[in-house]
Parts: sequence; structure tokens; C-alpha cells
Amino acid sequence: MRRVAILGSTGSIGRAALEVIAAAPQRLRVSALAAGQNVERLAEQVRRFRPELVSVHAPRDRDRLRELVDRPTLEVLCGAEGAQAVATHETDVVLCAMVGARGLEPTLAALSRPVIVAVANKEPLVMAGELCVARAREGGATLVPVDSEHSAIFQVLRGQDPGAVRRLLLTGSGGPFRGGADLQKVTREQALAHPTWSMGEKITIDSATLMNKGLEVIEAHWLFGVPARQIEVLIHPQSIVHSLVELRDGSVLAQLGTPDMRVPIAHALAYPERLALPFPSLDLTRVGPLTFEPPDLVRFPCLALAYTALERGESFPTVLNAANEVAVAAFLEGKIPFSTISAVIEHTLERHRSTGTTLEDLLEADAWARRQAGKGFGAG
Repeated sequence: MRRVAILGSTGSIGRAALEVIAAAPQRLRVSALAAGQNVERLAEQVRRFRPELVSVHAPRDRDRLRELVDRPTLEVLCGAEGAQAVATHETDVVLCAMVGARGLEPTLAALSRPVIVAVANKEPLVMAGELCVARAREGGATLVPVDSEHSAIFQVLRGQDPGAVRRLLLTGSGGPFRGGADLQKVTREQALAHPTWSMGEKITIDSATLMNKGLEVIEAHWLFGVPARQIEVLIHPQSIVHSLVELRDGSVLAQLGTPDMRVPIAHALAYPERLALPFPSLDLTRVGPLTFEPPDLVRFPCLALAYTALERGESFPTVLNAANEVAVAAFLEGKIPFSTISAVIEHTLERHRSTGTTLEDLLEADAWARRQAGKGFGAG
């Protein structure tokens, strides 16, 4: 029986992970959960999965959870301390799915121990990829990606000679505006209408701007030790081929599957074994043609900005991530138009001067970028 702790249990990835655990009760069980302010949903999870430890956002959320769950022996913590406790709880797997920069320190804490750390949140590797990889090496952790694209590459590379890799090809649906919509007039509802995946609001907007592909390029660099020039993006609207690896002999290997996050989540939770899942599988006779095209970097400049940040290195990816978070939140709140998201990020990157790569340096750069990005619309 493998024990699983989940950072971000009430979000879309956390809920999908709990579906996987419920489908494999003889193999997986929940040991600890960390969530934010969705106390009602967390209470349902606690009643069903009976974790030993739970963390919530603030003391008022802890009190509310106590009212909703009649388990006097349940340990309930809150805030950053609580998330750290969940990350370091006695467990076999830690699933990191906390959205935003707040997931960095709990992820680093999880990587400090010889457990499987299933990383679903992009921000830790984007903000501090070098620190994460070093922490995993020192702590003996096994870093397993959950993003469908990185999970695909991780699976394809298993057993391959790293020196045989010519290119990594990250696929992406292209989001809702691949067909030529006027990006100056995009509404919140249009941007959130993803054509193939069901995800949280922030990552859905990142998909619409192609920033999610840019963040994935940075992640892939750290996960697989491949330079930026060997990582490319392909637009694949059907979302069936989750990514590909080209080898030096010209062979191209791919991982295919339905656009269902429960599959890569299950792979990470059970790694290196495979679970028998009761979810729909891929029927190639019903899929139809699979198409691929290059990304349009003029219409979607966020992807190019991510490559630039990776090439500059040091704290530039941290600043990219922070500025993007601020700009996406501003768009969702109606403060800026969709087309301004990339401009906010570019403006912030242009004004950044890197100072170092320690955790303190990166957190300082993150805070600076949030203030700088928010100046254009009164948020800083």
C-alpha cells in the first residue's frame, strides 16, 4: 500500500488524483492533504479518504473544518507551516499541485527526502529549477513529472541513452484562439473555453496565450537536462500525442492517450509500476486525423518570452513566472485586456537585473516582479 500526500487537494489536479486513488484502493491511500480556502470540498475529502494530517489556508478555515468534520484525532494545521508539514509527512509519494509561487517552498521540502515527488505545478521548476534538481539529488527524491507533456517524455526516455536524444517535441492544443480570433477583443469566457482539456482558470489562460508551452520548455530543460535549442513546441489540436522525442538516428518516439489528466497522475503515483484504471482508453479508430503545425510566435509572443527568459537564466524565469501570474490575474479580474498579458511580462523582463540564484534571491526577484508587473494597472 503506497501512502500519498497531496499539496493542493481541492484543485483540479488534486481532485483528479483522488479519483485515481479511489479507483485503486488496494494500492493507494491518502495520508495527508493540503488545501486553501475551499473548506467545504476539503471536508468532503477528509470524510471520504480519512487522512492523518490536513492543512488549510488560515486559522478561520481550520476552525470551519473542525465544525464540518467530527474527527477529534485529525491533525489540522494552517498556512505555510501546514503546507510544509504535509510535504514532509510520513508518506511514500508527495503530489505537488499548489498553483502559483506559494508551491515552491513545500515542493523543495518534499524533495529533501527519499520519496517520489510527483510535480504537477509548473512554478517550482520554472522559478527554481536548478535548486529543485539539486535538492532532489541531495535528498534522494525521485522527481516524476505529472504534466501530460513531461510525463510523456519521461515515459519515452525510460531506458534510452540520454546521449541519443536529438530533440524534445512538446505538443500543445494551441488553445481556443488557434483559428485566428481577434485577440484584441477576447473575453474572459472565451479565453476559459479550452477546446480539449478541463483545467483550472490560471492554466487555461496560460494555454490561451501559449505561456503554458513556454513554462513547459523551461521545465523540460531542468527535468531532462536538455538545452533550450533542443526543445521545440508543436501545435497538435487533437491533444492525443502528448509529446515526442527525436533520437539521433532519426527515430521519433511518442506517447499517446486520451486528454485525461488522471492517466499521467496515475503513472506518477504508482511509478515505476502501472495501475489498471477503469477510465476510458484511447480508440485510434475513432480519433480521426492527427495534425501538427508550428506555433505562431507573432500572435502568441509569450512562448518567445519564455525562451528568452530561459536563455538569460538566473532569476529571469522567476520574473517571467511572477509577471505572468500577475497579468493573468489582472485579466481574469477585468483590469487588462487579453492582448496586454504578454506586454506586461515583456515590460517586466526588460526592467529586471538579476542578482543571484539562491532561494532568497529568487524569492526577492519574485516579489520585485509582482510589484513591477502590477504598476501598469494600479496593482503594485
